[in-house]
Amino acid sequence: MRNNKPPAMRVRKRLLYKKSPFRYNRSCSGYYHNERKGDLMANKSNDMSHTKWMCKYHIVFTPKYRRKIIYNQYKESIRDIIKQLCSYKGVEIIEGHLMPDHIHMLVSIPPKMSVSSFMGYLKGKSALMIFDKHANLKYKFGNRHFWAAGYYVSTVGLNEATIKKYIQDQGKHDIMLDKLSVKEYEDPFKG
Repeated sequence: MRNNKPPAMRVRKRLLYKKSPFRYNRSCSGYYHNERKGDLMANKSNDMSHTKWMCKYHIVFTPKYRRKIIYNQYKESIRDIIKQLCSYKGVEIIEGHLMPDHIHMLVSIPPKMSVSSFMGYLKGKSALMIFDKHANLKYKFGNRHFWAAGYYVSTVGLNEATIKKYIQDQGKHDIMLDKLSVKEYEDPFKG
């Protein structure tokens, strides 16, 4: 039976030898295994028809006026909406954390899509969906503007684990800072 898949997608049976990333070296593996062409490249990279890619970004964005609105039922709703919109565009959320006044996301965006077009899509569609689901927010935010105008983005290279840990510990860090910044206020009306 002939395999009609393109060469990069064919699965081959190999005996005893596994390809090394170097051209002529081979290492002994000792058993049968299925190997796809290019598997020994970065295991975390994604592929399209003729492309291997690993485009990861750390993105932070805030609600308008940096209002502390992302809590309780809004938090779950916003999380579900963002997950849904990312899956529509083929964007993988590697790590994410919703704080009361901002959102941290570590995402993998395909190279066919720019970060700015993805963020425009995400913020625009999520605002419409949030206002459809929670109509009472229209009065706080005005004419369907839920998110602030800008966002922060940085590329993620080999320090992915560090950024994942930073996003996971962001909530603990903010709580700790709040506890440190508690001041004993004196009553101004005391004589």
